[in-house]
Amino acid sequence: MTLLDAGFLARLEALQLGTRRRLAGHFAGEHRSVRHGSSIDFADYRQYNPGDDFRRIDYFLYARLGILNVKLFEAEEDLHLRLLVDTSASMATGDKLHCARRVAAALGFVALTRRDPVSVHTFPLERAAPRFAGRGAVAAMFAHLERLEAAGDTPFAAAVASLLARPGPAGLTVVISDLLTPEWDAALGRLPSRGGDVVVVQVLDPEELRPSMAGDLELVDRESGSRVAVSLAADTVAQYERLAADWVERVAARCRQVGAGYVRLLTTDDLESSLLGAWRTAGVLR
Repeated sequence: MTLLDAGFLARLEALQLGTRRRLAGHFAGEHRSVRHGSSIDFADYRQYNPGDDFRRIDYFLYARLGILNVKLFEAEEDLHLRLLVDTSASMATGDKLHCARRVAAALGFVALTRRDPVSVHTFPLERAAPRFAGRGAVAAMFAHLERLEAAGDTPFAAAVASLLARPGPAGLTVVISDLLTPEWDAALGRLPSRGGDVVVVQVLDPEELRPSMAGDLELVDRESGSRVAVSLAADTVAQYERLAADWVERVAARCRQVGAGYVRLLTTDDLESSLLGAWRTAGVLR
């Protein structure tokens, strides 16, 4: 299956990654910076010092008050997008991994077309986290995402620790995962310590929230291989649905508590509608 069709990509070009904080990146980009630069948006004044660009002196202010100040303007810099993609075995359920690939592809495409660098991290952990820069890297990034396969357990805490240890500006970190791990709470709590913005995209299959199964079954854990015999009567399924709904709400509440954006995405949802709706509300795009 193709990750994103040409029409969708064309509509994505009108979007830009959102961030709630000012940045301090390394290259010229399209986002507000904590530093001052040479854009056309006035930011502040400071006293003139020898060596300053005389063209930035406010001569009208000097004529009125005799004060020699230079104008400072907003700098526009890059936003480093870090995609942390869950490739554990549980993501093989339904179309979750394909959905995660498409989410990563959409956000990465928006970043690259706006000159924002993108790095793709996965867990279970890979030694290398490839980095892509510039519109010309779109095809390579898509090819890398298409090669991702679901296998292994979910070392979410270790992935977060590895990400925090990597050098570079804070930027925007987007976690794309089903969060089906006991580590989700503690790991989410650590993510914002890097600084920058954090957004969690929780990808779930509808069956995980409202199962259609019934009767006497043996359930197999995709990651551990453990087996559990269950009898899914109607009241048991109803109880499960309540617990699942409560868990999803706790995940969303935890994200809000640590200052992270949160988007829940079902594999049956239309990705483009989500991009233009909930994702803008969460601050992922603008």
